[in-house]
Amino acid sequence: MTTTSRTPAPWHLGVVGVVTLLFNSMGIVSYLTTKLGLLAEMGLSPEQIAFMESYPVWISAFWALGVWGAFAGSALLLLRSRWAVQAMMVAMIGLIGTTLGNYVVLDVPAAMQAPGLDVAIWSVTVFLLFYTRRMAQAGVLR
Repeated sequence: MTTTSRTPAPWHLGVVGVVTLLFNSMGIVSYLTTKLGLLAEMGLSPEQIAFMESYPVWISAFWALGVWGAFAGSALLLLRSRWAVQAMMVAMIGLIGTTLGNYVVLDVPAAMQAPGLDVAIWSVTVFLLFYTRRMAQAGVLR
Protein backbone atom coordinates (compact mmCIF):
# COMPACT_ATOMS: atom_id res chain seq x y z
CA MET A 1 0.00 0.00 0.00
CA THR A 2 1.39 3.36 -1.02
CA THR A 3 0.62 6.48 0.92
CA THR A 4 1.31 9.96 -0.29
CA SER A 5 2.38 12.45 2.31
CA ARG A 6 1.22 15.99 1.95
CA THR A 7 2.88 19.06 3.33
CA PRO A 8 0.69 20.53 6.05
CA ALA A 9 -1.30 23.56 4.98
CA PRO A 10 -0.04 26.86 6.38
CA TRP A 11 -2.47 28.83 8.52
CA HIS A 12 -2.89 31.47 5.83
CA LEU A 13 -4.19 29.05 3.16
CA GLY A 14 -7.64 28.95 4.74
CA VAL A 15 -7.73 32.72 5.15
CA VAL A 16 -6.62 33.36 1.56
CA GLY A 17 -9.01 30.71 0.24
CA VAL A 18 -12.08 31.99 2.08
CA VAL A 19 -11.44 35.70 1.50
CA THR A 20 -10.76 35.23 -2.23
CA LEU A 21 -13.72 32.86 -2.61
CA LEU A 22 -15.99 35.56 -1.19
CA PHE A 23 -14.36 38.24 -3.37
CA ASN A 24 -14.63 36.09 -6.49
CA SER A 25 -18.27 35.33 -5.66
CA MET A 26 -19.01 38.97 -6.40
CA GLY A 27 -17.82 38.42 -9.97
CA ILE A 28 -20.10 35.41 -10.29
CA VAL A 29 -23.07 37.45 -9.05
CA SER A 30 -22.29 40.24 -11.52
CA TYR A 31 -21.91 37.81 -14.40
CA LEU A 32 -25.09 35.85 -13.59
CA THR A 33 -27.11 39.01 -12.99
CA THR A 34 -26.17 40.18 -16.47
CA LYS A 35 -26.73 36.84 -18.19
CA LEU A 36 -30.08 36.26 -16.45
CA GLY A 37 -31.39 39.69 -17.46
CA LEU A 38 -31.66 41.06 -13.93
CA LEU A 39 -29.85 44.34 -14.50
CA ALA A 40 -32.92 46.54 -13.93
CA GLU A 41 -33.41 44.86 -10.54
CA MET A 42 -29.79 45.75 -9.73
CA GLY A 43 -30.52 49.44 -10.37
CA LEU A 44 -28.90 49.90 -13.77
CA SER A 45 -30.31 52.60 -16.03
CA PRO A 46 -31.83 51.79 -19.43
CA GLU A 47 -28.66 53.14 -21.09
CA GLN A 48 -26.45 50.89 -18.97
CA ILE A 49 -28.66 47.89 -19.67
CA ALA A 50 -28.52 48.62 -23.41
CA PHE A 51 -24.72 48.75 -23.21
CA MET A 52 -24.55 45.41 -21.39
CA GLU A 53 -26.98 43.82 -23.85
CA SER A 54 -24.73 44.92 -26.72
CA TYR A 55 -21.63 43.49 -25.07
CA PRO A 56 -19.65 41.54 -27.69
CA VAL A 57 -19.78 37.77 -27.36
CA TRP A 58 -16.00 37.40 -27.36
CA ILE A 59 -15.58 39.80 -24.43
CA SER A 60 -18.39 38.04 -22.60
CA ALA A 61 -16.56 34.74 -23.14
CA PHE A 62 -13.39 36.18 -21.59
CA TRP A 63 -15.48 37.56 -18.73
CA ALA A 64 -16.86 34.06 -18.10
CA LEU A 65 -13.36 32.57 -18.11
CA GLY A 66 -12.24 35.23 -15.67
CA VAL A 67 -14.98 34.97 -13.09
CA TRP A 68 -15.49 31.20 -13.19
CA GLY A 69 -11.75 30.52 -13.34
CA ALA A 70 -11.09 32.74 -10.32
CA PHE A 71 -13.96 31.22 -8.34
CA ALA A 72 -12.75 27.71 -9.19
CA GLY A 73 -9.19 28.69 -8.28
CA SER A 74 -10.26 29.79 -4.80
CA ALA A 75 -12.43 26.71 -4.26
CA LEU A 76 -9.68 24.38 -5.48
CA LEU A 77 -7.18 26.13 -3.24
CA LEU A 78 -9.41 25.40 -0.25
CA LEU A 79 -9.58 21.77 -1.40
CA ARG A 80 -5.78 21.80 -1.71
CA SER A 81 -5.96 20.71 -5.34
CA ARG A 82 -3.04 21.33 -7.70
CA TRP A 83 -5.68 22.28 -10.30
CA ALA A 84 -6.03 25.62 -8.50
CA VAL A 85 -3.01 26.86 -10.46
CA GLN A 86 -4.57 25.99 -13.83
CA ALA A 87 -7.87 27.56 -12.80
CA MET A 88 -6.06 30.77 -11.92
CA MET A 89 -4.26 30.74 -15.28
CA VAL A 90 -7.68 30.51 -16.95
CA ALA A 91 -8.86 33.41 -14.78
CA MET A 92 -5.84 35.47 -15.83
CA ILE A 93 -6.52 34.82 -19.52
CA GLY A 94 -10.13 35.86 -18.97
CA LEU A 95 -9.09 39.01 -17.12
CA ILE A 96 -6.62 40.02 -19.82
CA GLY A 97 -9.25 39.54 -22.55
CA THR A 98 -11.92 41.40 -20.62
CA THR A 99 -9.59 44.27 -19.79
CA LEU A 100 -8.48 44.65 -23.41
CA GLY A 101 -12.11 44.58 -24.50
CA ASN A 102 -13.22 47.17 -21.98
CA TYR A 103 -10.26 49.54 -22.28
CA VAL A 104 -9.18 49.17 -25.91
CA VAL A 105 -12.18 48.02 -27.96
CA LEU A 106 -15.28 49.35 -26.23
CA ASP A 107 -16.31 52.84 -25.24
CA VAL A 108 -17.57 52.03 -21.76
CA PRO A 109 -20.04 54.64 -20.43
CA ALA A 110 -18.60 56.80 -17.66
CA ALA A 111 -21.28 55.62 -15.23
CA MET A 112 -20.05 52.04 -15.67
CA GLN A 113 -16.34 52.69 -15.30
CA ALA A 114 -14.79 51.55 -12.05
CA PRO A 115 -11.00 51.81 -12.21
CA GLY A 116 -10.66 51.14 -8.48
CA LEU A 117 -12.57 47.89 -8.84
CA ASP A 118 -10.47 46.97 -11.87
CA VAL A 119 -7.29 47.47 -9.83
CA ALA A 120 -8.72 45.33 -7.01
CA ILE A 121 -9.65 42.54 -9.44
CA TRP A 122 -6.21 42.61 -11.03
CA SER A 123 -4.51 42.65 -7.62
CA VAL A 124 -6.47 39.70 -6.27
CA THR A 125 -6.10 37.67 -9.48
CA VAL A 126 -2.33 38.21 -9.78
CA PHE A 127 -1.86 37.53 -6.07
CA LEU A 128 -3.94 34.35 -6.24
CA LEU A 129 -2.07 33.09 -9.29
CA PHE A 130 1.28 33.53 -7.56
CA TYR A 131 -0.06 32.18 -4.26
CA THR A 132 -1.46 28.99 -5.79
CA ARG A 133 1.79 28.46 -7.70
CA ARG A 134 3.78 28.90 -4.49
CA MET A 135 1.55 26.49 -2.56
CA ALA A 136 1.88 23.92 -5.37
CA GLN A 137 5.68 24.29 -5.39
CA ALA A 138 5.75 23.87 -1.62
CA GLY A 139 3.85 20.58 -1.89
CA VAL A 140 0.75 21.90 -0.15
CA LEU A 141 -1.46 21.32 -3.19
CA ARG A 142 -1.77 17.82 -4.67
